[in-house]
Parts: sequence; C-alpha cells; structure tokens
Amino acid sequence: MTNYIFSTPYVEEGPTGQHRLFYFYKLRQGLTVIQNNGVFKTGRWFSQDQLESYDNYWIGGHAHVVDEATKAALIAGGIGVTEANFTVE
Repeated sequence: MTNYIFSTPYVEEGPTGQHRLFYFYKLRQGLTVIQNNGVFKTGRWFSQDQLESYDNYWIGGHAHVVDEATKAALIAGGIGVTEANFTVE
C-alpha cells in the first residue's frame, strides 16, 4: 500500500509589513484539517483540547504521512483538497 505526504491547504495573506514594498508579498498560512464523525472541516485556530476531541486532525503548515484510504477521504471531503496536496512518500 502506498503512503503519501499530505500538505494541508493554505491561504495567502498580505501585506506582510508596513513599508510599501511589503504590499507585493503574501505569506502562506496553513489551514488545519479536522475530521469528526466522517465530516471534514478546515480552520485556523484550535486549542489542544479541541484537537484531541476530533477523530483525526492534520495541523496546517506541516507535512503528514497518510495512506491511500485517508487520501481518498480527504479529497472526497469537499474542503478543497486535491491531488496537488499529495506527493508519493
């Protein structure tokens, strides 16, 4: 069975500073993906207690190793995860 490296979705935020040159740059902010009772959602800020209450979670901005079944579930979850979020381990 093949394993994949899952990179969570992200949003681009900017400007990154006060100087006018910073208006041309944006930062990628990773979104955390949670699964609870078969439903997938994304979010930005979760406490450790909240994360532990969910069935599964993948912290934004990190690379996570997942199997084929998890990959298929994430893509089918309707949260904007595509094949582009995965690379073969």
